[in-house]
Parts: sequence; structure tokens; C-alpha cells
Amino acid sequence: MKPIRIALIGVNRYSHSVQIHQRIQQLSDYFEVVGIAFPEDEEARIPHFAEKFTHLPRLTVEQILNDPTIEAVAVETDEIYCTKYALMAAKAGKHVHMEKPGGRELGDFEALIATVKEKNLVFCPGYMYRYNPYVQELMAAIQKGELGEILSVEAQMNCTHPTEQRQWFTELPGGMLFYLGCHLIDLIYRIQGAPNKLHALSRPTFVEGAEGKDFGMAVLEYDRGVSFAKCISLERGGYRRRQLVVTGTKATWEIKPLELGPEAGMTTSRTVYTEVRPWGHPGTGSTSEPFDRYNNMLIHFARCVRGEIENEYTPDYELALYKLLLQCCGKE
Repeated sequence: MKPIRIALIGVNRYSHSVQIHQRIQQLSDYFEVVGIAFPEDEEARIPHFAEKFTHLPRLTVEQILNDPTIEAVAVETDEIYCTKYALMAAKAGKHVHMEKPGGRELGDFEALIATVKEKNLVFCPGYMYRYNPYVQELMAAIQKGELGEILSVEAQMNCTHPTEQRQWFTELPGGMLFYLGCHLIDLIYRIQGAPNKLHALSRPTFVEGAEGKDFGMAVLEYDRGVSFAKCISLERGGYRRRQLVVTGTKATWEIKPLELGPEAGMTTSRTVYTEVRPWGHPGTGSTSEPFDRYNNMLIHFARCVRGEIENEYTPDYELALYKLLLQCCGKE
């Protein structure tokens, strides 16, 4: 099957634009990269990122939108602009891969989802943990009833960021929770659905004068228990403690760390607890085979565009998730 003709839109300061664009170029069985556009003065603002793509043809956004041979776009500009360019591409009939979670305004995201549905397009935000091998096995186990009734989900994604980046969080609703906690809200929502009640608890620590909400947290109440998402931007060792704990009436799954190692050769570790006694039972542990953080996500996008598989994350799911995320960030 012929590779998908795809154009790249934008690079960003703090997310995964460079890695995503590089992987798309490497996946030549799936994608033919037509060129790249830098729509938000990125060549001047962040030249050290834009310079990595000087070997690609330089396009304008208008050229991409007006070229009927371009089937898809990868939108990787700064988060606050992502929905803007994804919507423009969707209106032009292009399938869209977009940096998670989208811009700041619900109305813009609603317009994007409406356009995607109207034109029957593939839309895939960059929620990379959806394609983590043990997360996928966990979802299958939940669906089979192996965990029993789900009582709670505990999700953490912590790290350390420089002061400049923690100040940048002022641009985002909910700061750190919007930036990285969106991955965790996605997992909780996929497992448990919409909560009965939620508590948005993000706040700035003001360490080194940074005013962004660098402590991100949301607590979600369900019929049988309480779940939470936590992400702090000042935790030494936090990367190794990124974890997902799902407690059910029949079993508990702990995935920790969610990722470890270089992005092109990561592993993840899992422990499954099924025994009631003794309390100190070690469970059954395992470590995954090495995987690429981004390849499975992008191959999934390509296969959906080709019609080989149906995207289980529907536009309606993405809209409901985005609404929930904004609520968790304290933005109604």
C-alpha cells in the first residue's frame, strides 16, 4: 500500500514535536513527508528546533491546505495553537494527528470535533500511553473482567522542570495538569468513565518565583471509590515513579514505571496482585520488551487513515475527555 502523503505543521518548545516529526520520516512504509510549515514564527522563536528540519521542503499552511494530494497533517506547534491548525486542516479534508490535548478554548475544540465527524476524518491526539504495551494489556484485562469491579485508579506522572518552563504553565489552564496530567485523565476516563464529582486541586508552588501551576492534581469521585491524577514538576526521581495503579475487587495492577529508558528503546514494568493473603505477597512481576514511545501511536494513526482498523477513540470520546480535562483543570 502506498505511503500516506503527510505534511508537518509546527514545532514546539516543551513537547514532542521533534521526536514525532522524526519518527514520521522514519516510518517510510507508512508516510511520505511532503514538507513542513512553521506557522507561529517558530523559526525565529525556537530556531534550534526548526533547524532540525531544514532538509524538508518549506511550505506555508495555505499550500498544505490547498494541496489535494496531501492526505494528512501532523500538528505539533505550541499547545495553545494546536486546535487552531488542526481545525484548519480538518476543514480542508485532511486527517489529523495533533499534539495532546488541544488549545485552551472548548468552543474551538468542539468545532474541530464537529468538522472531523462531518467529513469522516481520522483524528488522533498524541496520548502516547494509550499505546504502552502494559496499558493495552491492562485495558484488555479490565474488559475481560479479570480485575473485577474497579474501585479506584491512581495515576502519577511527575518530573522536574526548569523555572522557565514552570513559568510557562501560566499559559495553560491548569498548568502541569493540562500539560502532562491530560495523559492521566485519559487513562482514568477510559477505565472509569465520567465521575460523579471532581475536585480541581492544581496550584503553583512559587518555587524560584515561577507562577505557573506546577503542582497538578485532580480527585474524581465514583460510586465505589475515589481516583486521582497527580503530576508535580518538582519531584526528584519522579520520572521513575510515574505509575498507574488500578484496584479492582479481584486484582490490582501496578504499572511502574510507566516508561523507562531512551524513547526508541523503552521498557515498562508491571506487578499484578491477586492474592488476599499474606499481606506481603509480592504479586507477579514482569518487564516488557523494548518499545518505541511514539512508533505504535503513529502506526495506529496511519492504519486508521488507510482504513485497516477502526479508531477505538472516537471523536465523541475525545470531546468528552477534553471537557473533563478542562473541568479537572478548574476551567468550566
